[in-house]
Amino acid sequence: MSKTKTALITGASAGLGVIFADRLAAQGYNLVLVARRKEKLAKVAAETASKHNVQTHILEADLSDPTAPEAIQSALAQMQIDIDYLVNNAGSAGPDLFAERDWPTQQQFLELMMISVAHMCHLFVPPMLERNFGRIINVASVAGRISRPAGCNYGPAKAYVIALSEELSMTLKGTGVNASALCPGFTHTDFHAAGELKEMKASMPTWMWYPAEVVVDDGVRAVEKGKAIAISGRLYRWLDPIFQSVWTRPLLRIRGRD
Repeated sequence: MSKTKTALITGASAGLGVIFADRLAAQGYNLVLVARRKEKLAKVAAETASKHNVQTHILEADLSDPTAPEAIQSALAQMQIDIDYLVNNAGSAGPDLFAERDWPTQQQFLELMMISVAHMCHLFVPPMLERNFGRIINVASVAGRISRPAGCNYGPAKAYVIALSEELSMTLKGTGVNASALCPGFTHTDFHAAGELKEMKASMPTWMWYPAEVVVDDGVRAVEKGKAIAISGRLYRWLDPIFQSVWTRPLLRIRGRD
């Protein structure tokens, strides 16, 4: 009998992380759920274990801390848990590069959004290669597919995640390990539940927003097919070629300066 595989999901206490936990547990994966909020993690873990009859473990960690990935790896080694499926989902909207004058705050954002993703891949992909099986979903964004005047942080960070994932996918081809960047557009989660983001959502047409379940299902299907980049949502799949066109990208940049 083959060993039950285990999925590690960061940012698992809310939003897409909760849906990833549900979907992967439904496929029979045991779970390691990682986030800063231990009480919420425990609730997600208990509900998912009860619903799907899988083992769940929780690890409290803040991936804006450079020591967090190795602490996660060390805890898993002590529990003798191998990771077969990695979902790098932790993230935040982040500070404006110029409005926020505290540089350590900027560094923490960059650590969370880019360096921790690379660090987690650095730690967990080699053992997947040894076992000839692995899945990596790095949650990016449509915002990483087009330059825009929007704080100079979130979009560029997601662009790095997309580039990293695309090169991972090419490097890992034929090994049994697949990597994908999941690029949602506007998604119904608690990411937009407060402050300026809540006001922005209220001002926008509802047809631009997709359920979190749609986004996660798109990502899971894409990584199984070995797709390097998964644009989630029919609207955004239609718009993405326009964003990438050598003809329209300059026009969008000009529009951004108006």
